[in-house]
Amino acid sequence: MNDDTHWMAQALKLAERAQTEGEVPVGALIVQDNHIIGEGWNRPITQHDPSAHAEIQALRAACLHIQNYRLPDTTLYVTLEPCIMCAGAMIHARISQLVFATMEPKTGAVMSSLDLFNAPNINHQVQVRHGILADESSQLLRQFFREKR
Repeated sequence: MNDDTHWMAQALKLAERAQTEGEVPVGALIVQDNHIIGEGWNRPITQHDPSAHAEIQALRAACLHIQNYRLPDTTLYVTLEPCIMCAGAMIHARISQLVFATMEPKTGAVMSSLDLFNAPNINHQVQVRHGILADESSQLLRQFFREKR
């Protein structure tokens, strides 16, 4: 199992945690020097906070862990393509790499709906890889929404 698969499997466990809380199953974690420095799962409903996406939770935890609002030389793993809010936060935090599992055709701001990382005048470049455990992530999301209907 390569590193991307290993870390994405951990992010999927966080997505399952979100699902047990009645949240859309998205999980995220931030890795630096082969260690998790922050993790999160979707919590906007339980926290009454529209910004409580998995990526934001992971960013907050990582910044507290290293006591800095910048996160250079880190990789953020997330089970769903980030929205514009989360992609913007990654740029501001100076995340080096983003690895996501499955595309989000409606609100994805990295490849699907928008390409924020390659917008003109963006002052930081985030390297992107995607498709790691995409089937597992998609299945978890489909199952969640099937049960909600």
